[in-house]
Amino acid sequence: MAVSFFTQFESPIFMGVPLITIALILPWMLFPAPSTRWLNNRLIAVQGWSIGRFTQQLLLPLNKGGHKWAAILTSLMAFLLGLNMMGLLPYTFTPTTQLSLNLGLAVPFWLATVLIGLRNQPTHALGHLLPEGTPAPLIPILIIIETISLFIRPLALGVRLTANLTAGHLLIQLIATAVFVLTPLMPTVAILTAIVLGFLTLLEIAVAMIQAYVFVLLVSLYLQENV
Repeated sequence: MAVSFFTQFESPIFMGVPLITIALILPWMLFPAPSTRWLNNRLIAVQGWSIGRFTQQLLLPLNKGGHKWAAILTSLMAFLLGLNMMGLLPYTFTPTTQLSLNLGLAVPFWLATVLIGLRNQPTHALGHLLPEGTPAPLIPILIIIETISLFIRPLALGVRLTANLTAGHLLIQLIATAVFVLTPLMPTVAILTAIVLGFLTLLEIAVAMIQAYVFVLLVSLYLQENV
């Protein structure tokens, strides 16, 4: 039983084609492209307004050097949001529950921010490893601790996204299984459990949106320290 619960996180294969490939491509097909008409429809208008507001809030604390990242950070937000939301649909697969995919996104973005800091302002970037006014005996220890915390950042990015989505999906499946088991035995309890499942699904939708935003926000904060 425990193994069957976790099989939902394995990438299914249909006719030799891994469905994770389709799951990674499909979210981009759901976002409408701007048309050549003077007046767009409501969906494109809401999409443009949402992206504009998100970009404005994301780049507010950054200086002009970090504004070059606007397109890639906004695209990353739309990509993660599409993957997280589509993973809540029945008979779908959520690629962001895979730690390998999340680390594949987190490590390049983190490494890019670090290399930008070392190239543009090496003294300031290396200064983060040693706080000002540190006593001389504590300098080696603090440098080691700050270096470890620096290299843990991409791991924390990937694990945070994986753990939150995996826990939510697993909890939904556990409660849904309880509903099916309790329906013939205790219908009243099954109805109450189904109501709880509905509220949990709404909570998981919010978590999927928030985790995508938090991932991009942390990348922007790492960028802010190095530009």
